[in-house]
Amino acid sequence: MPMSDAMPVLPRPIADAARTALIGRVRATFNDQSRGEKPVMRSEHALFPADSVIARVHGDVTTMMVGGIAALLMQMLHPATLAGVWDHSNFRTDMLGRLRRTARFIAITTYADAGSAEAAIARVRRIHSAVTGTLPDGTPYRADDPASLAWVHACEALCFLDAWIAHGEPDMSVADQERYFEEAAVVPRALGADPVPTTRADTIAYVQAMRPALRVDHRTRDVARRVIEAPARTIGERSVQRLATQAAIDLLPDWARAMHGLRRSGLARPIVAGGVDAVAGALRWAFRTRAA
Repeated sequence: MPMSDAMPVLPRPIADAARTALIGRVRATFNDQSRGEKPVMRSEHALFPADSVIARVHGDVTTMMVGGIAALLMQMLHPATLAGVWDHSNFRTDMLGRLRRTARFIAITTYADAGSAEAAIARVRRIHSAVTGTLPDGTPYRADDPASLAWVHACEALCFLDAWIAHGEPDMSVADQERYFEEAAVVPRALGADPVPTTRADTIAYVQAMRPALRVDHRTRDVARRVIEAPARTIGERSVQRLATQAAIDLLPDWARAMHGLRRSGLARPIVAGGVDAVAGALRWAFRTRAA
């Protein structure tokens, strides 16, 4: 079962105000309200049923934030993935926008109706088809290259799931973990990724096999720094961001953390983990359907 999301008993007006404030802050962060974006609602006709493992994992704001940061740090170690972001993305000047688009794509393909999910996938495929270039060593790259897409997916699948296990469901069954990898393979296949592992063991083996191709240069360090030092609108958001970022660094494989020159939280690990768990609990409480 997930970790407790219980909150102290508060008078109804105070509890309602706190819940509204938390939900509003999250929605403002992940939806571009200037463009009229609204939260993605669960559909009975989604690609995945409501009781699917992927719907459970992807529905937790805090662990998806932790897993997303870890995934980005791993993805940027691949030269072609890094080049696509560096050469064609406004990531360096609009990090929030980039993260919003990624989060929205995941939400649509997990929870929206199948037609909306398929339209989102088709749109990303069109965008990827135009992202081409040459690596510093002269090697051509394409964002729609099946191997590059496979790398992006493998990093996300491992990091999203492991963040959920670390801060959401520490006793998650092996069967459910394996089910997650099976369900998580649906969208990357539709995007054109190949290979797409469908078990934890195969995903880890794939990542290990990719390690000789991974590199770190000044661009990698610049992107990582921007991810780690992403600006926040308020002191409170900055505190949460720091917790999530350190938790993401702790989540990385030792070799990936070493490539980035990053360190575990060490003796502060219980504080980091406890802080992330507290934030996650507060947000789960806020988004839980209020009893009548």
